[in-house]
Amino acid sequence: MIAQIAAWRSRLFRLHPDHLRIARGAIWVSTFVLLGKVAAALREMAIAYHYGISPVVDAYQFTFSLITFLPAAFVVGLQIMLVPTLVGLRTQPVDEQARFLGELQMMALVFGGACAAVLLVAWPWVLGLFERNLSGETREMSRVMMMTMSPIGILMMTICVFAARLQARERHINTLLEALPAVVVLLFLVVSHQGNSPAPLMWGTTIGFLLQAAWLGTLARATDGVQTRFFFSLRSPQWSRNHRTVGMFMLGQLVLSLAVPLDQYFVAGLGDGAIATLSYSGRLIALLEGVGAMAIGRATLPVFSDIQSSGEPARAREMALKWSFLMLGLGVLVTAIVWPLAPSVIKLIFQHGAFTDADTATVSHLVRWSLVKLPFYFAQLVLLQLFASEGRLKALAGMAIVCFIVKALANVVLIRWFGIVGIVLASAASAASAFAFHLLILGWDRHVRAVTGSGKRES
Repeated sequence: MIAQIAAWRSRLFRLHPDHLRIARGAIWVSTFVLLGKVAAALREMAIAYHYGISPVVDAYQFTFSLITFLPAAFVVGLQIMLVPTLVGLRTQPVDEQARFLGELQMMALVFGGACAAVLLVAWPWVLGLFERNLSGETREMSRVMMMTMSPIGILMMTICVFAARLQARERHINTLLEALPAVVVLLFLVVSHQGNSPAPLMWGTTIGFLLQAAWLGTLARATDGVQTRFFFSLRSPQWSRNHRTVGMFMLGQLVLSLAVPLDQYFVAGLGDGAIATLSYSGRLIALLEGVGAMAIGRATLPVFSDIQSSGEPARAREMALKWSFLMLGLGVLVTAIVWPLAPSVIKLIFQHGAFTDADTATVSHLVRWSLVKLPFYFAQLVLLQLFASEGRLKALAGMAIVCFIVKALANVVLIRWFGIVGIVLASAASAASAFAFHLLILGWDRHVRAVTGSGKRES
């Protein structure tokens, strides 16, 4: 036994420092995610206590999902693109860094403002699309919430830029600050005495995002030492280097983000309470995804980008494959542990006040089937960071489109067979297709390198 421990210790000391950088970053992110998800769970407990599965929760989840789906698509894509860019930008003069960041922040505000304006104008039409699936009460509350929560899209784009600046320096405090909207909503619910009024939800969420943006901006400037001002132009050399592939990647992310309103559309057709059920189950799954996948994803991207900038792409690929299969195994283990515990966890978190035993059974059943997604989601996220660090945005755009097609087709087929469970099984199919997509491209790359190397030796 002592010899085995000594052998493991020796192997640990022989690990490359980059593995330790990833592990250290993952530990910090996991800790911050866990704290943030605890805050989110407390918020959900408060929502369940105040509202149960009711039209108020349906209206809030419906409105929040549609307000954030377009900015969220670009936030994911922009952050994946920005971190490698900002890692490389660290070697450039401060003036060039400030110019690019100033232009980037202005573009974030313009895009976020455009999204908010389009939604405000189109919201009556959007509600009309769901007229047969949502009650009149739910639609009216959604209209009121939209007026208050519309600035969230602008704030999300601003937050993305500040968070990428921190992540490029391997500072992960932005992950902890993602809990601020949940904390503010929780505080509003605790002090609220307005019964079933949606005011605590909509005002708490909006103010929480505002505080998050302000705090992150202060931390970003203190971390990288770059003081910026807004530039309404695209003159920085960083834009011209990869604007075409970035545009294609953003298009792919936009297509993939349509899965959110697509799910809302299918679930709304199942009647009142279905959106709330999917939301409650999604909170627990989001906790698991955040602690595992988000942690390893945010920890690996700056490290992979640093390795790429050092001219060692083969080592980055080798590390990514090791971490990917490690996360695949971890996902299987988490699924096996959480499956039997799901009813107890849901009861502990949500079953208070208006949330009943029947609600617990319904949400627990959905949580169990949602776990099927975890292993594939964990594994593919590591490979996604590798592709991002290599600048392979066209490949990632193709993957996003393939995943959306798989998701849409699976929704159509599986919801007929399994009802609301079909929605989460379709998400699992989409994650599995993403993992397979990455592996196929890596396998093809290896084949091409082998053929090219053989041809060079023969010549």
